[in-house]
Amino acid sequence: MKWADPAAWPRWLKKSMVIAADGALIPISLYTAFALRIGTIAPHQYAQVSPLYFLITLAGGVVVLWALRIHRMKLHAFDMHAVARIGAFAAALTFLAIAVSYLFGLWAPRSVPLIFGAVFFLNAVALRMIVLGVLGYVKRVAGSHVPVAIYGAGAAGTQLANALRQSRELRPVIFVDDNSALHGIIIGGARVCHPSVLEPMARSGQIERVLIAIPSMTMGQRERLTKTLEALPCEVQAIPSYVDLVSGKSWVDDLRPVSPDELLEREKVDLDIPEVAKAYAGRSVMVTGAGGSIGSELCRQLIDCRPSRIVLFERSEFALYEIERTLRTAAEQAGIALVARLGSVIDRPSLDAVIADETVDIILHAAAYKHVPLVEDNELEGIRNNVVGTRIVAAAAQEAGIERFILVSTDKAVRPTNIMGASKRMAELVVQDTQKRAGSTLFSMVRFGNVLGSSGSVVPLFQQQIRRGGPVTVTHAEVTRYFMTIPEAARLVLLAGAYSEGGDLFVLDMGSPVRIIDLAKRMIGLANRTVRDDANPDGDIEIVFTGLRPGEKLFEELLIDDDSLVTTPHEKILRAHEAGLSEIEVARMTRQIDAALASRDRDSVRQIVCRFVDGYSVADDAETVDSIA
Repeated sequence: MKWADPAAWPRWLKKSMVIAADGALIPISLYTAFALRIGTIAPHQYAQVSPLYFLITLAGGVVVLWALRIHRMKLHAFDMHAVARIGAFAAALTFLAIAVSYLFGLWAPRSVPLIFGAVFFLNAVALRMIVLGVLGYVKRVAGSHVPVAIYGAGAAGTQLANALRQSRELRPVIFVDDNSALHGIIIGGARVCHPSVLEPMARSGQIERVLIAIPSMTMGQRERLTKTLEALPCEVQAIPSYVDLVSGKSWVDDLRPVSPDELLEREKVDLDIPEVAKAYAGRSVMVTGAGGSIGSELCRQLIDCRPSRIVLFERSEFALYEIERTLRTAAEQAGIALVARLGSVIDRPSLDAVIADETVDIILHAAAYKHVPLVEDNELEGIRNNVVGTRIVAAAAQEAGIERFILVSTDKAVRPTNIMGASKRMAELVVQDTQKRAGSTLFSMVRFGNVLGSSGSVVPLFQQQIRRGGPVTVTHAEVTRYFMTIPEAARLVLLAGAYSEGGDLFVLDMGSPVRIIDLAKRMIGLANRTVRDDANPDGDIEIVFTGLRPGEKLFEELLIDDDSLVTTPHEKILRAHEAGLSEIEVARMTRQIDAALASRDRDSVRQIVCRFVDGYSVADDAETVDSIA
């Protein structure tokens, strides 16, 4: 036990000390009352003053003290309510003294009980104030309290100061407020000053932190004030009021994660149909890129399909560890073997060994580099992973004679303006070509729109920017995208396996495309914030346009040829048979890619893309805007 710290003392000891102190004040106050009434400092010399009067009053006073629970009052919470309870105790002692005098026939002038009650009240209050002062001084001298300034001398600031006086970490030393009418007044021992005193006090070490306690501020006003105070050589924090914290209205709590479902401007597509479970039940299913956003969700949903085995294939050790750890319990409860295998999709011997050892029946190929600007700057590795990797996995699947192979693709593969989209289109061409000589294996592809909440998508970026107070960055006011949720994307992949006839492409009817700026505004609104613009200069979050990134289009398409669409058993899932390249053209494309990668010739890679990817072009801001105007 740390005896030097009164806060660490046991409660029984602190209660005993309060009872002893208040009990001692009873005879002291009664003696003082006799002295004041008689006019001498030695009233005990008078024969009429009986010691029995003191003893009975003391005994009765301790009983009343216990009954009124005076000893349970927390010293650090000494306020007007506590003062009123001590006043009630003093009044009870007054009546007790009168009753003792009459009932036991003990002499006492009639004014003595009244003086006794008043003196006890003053002594009890003064004793507590002295103890509080001493404890506060000891803490300031011996403790390591951080001196803080409270910005805002209103009700919230006062509440905060009262709470901090009980804290072992922080000590309020000054209030600052823009209201000049408050300057100079004292609140709880701290003076209210103009905010201009903060800088010299911070530089001299008199304060080490500024706490903004003005809960009526909008988030935009708080953000601007915080940015103004950032120049101070100390920490700056914004604190909600205690009333808001208790009622659950804290502005911090408003920054909850936004569910992707809330951002869809359409109804969720119900993809929970029996065909999915039947297609995978009892099979050994391998997921490449199992640690990614789509791959991990595929693995989660596969557990509900009751395959005999799920093979997690991933090149990132940490991502593989995380997904294996996350799924282990659920897989064991479902009686599914969960196998984690480190490896790369460009490592053919590793793939062949895993497929053979785990007797894989179905491959869901989700491994890919997908971040547009990164792949644009690293086109060699983007092509190697997305095109060569797909070719190697597809070839391994074909030679092993597995049942089904499903490629996860993207709408950016349609008339692409970036290397990432072009690489995924080339991967589709490779899969289409492999199907021509696939034997019993069914190859199919699934083309997604943008997946809400996936790694690198706008949703986690916007949430992070809103949490910081903005600004939210949008590349262009007219950018539109098709959106789907991660569960929808994963379910679509699984359904493709169930409906596959070989060489087909599946897309989800996702309604109309969504403007990214509308998505940003919706997320700001769902975070209980307002957009700051010319029409609303006092708003909370500003939206800033940063310009289209290299390879970025203003809008995306899902299909190269809309006329190729046919229906499936599910009304929201469509199948397309798009034209591909001949076997000779695909063979020439892959040979040229291999040669360009071997020589690390970036220009050759881009020339190959231009030669074999129909519709590939470099994005041009002005032309693209005109095309949709």
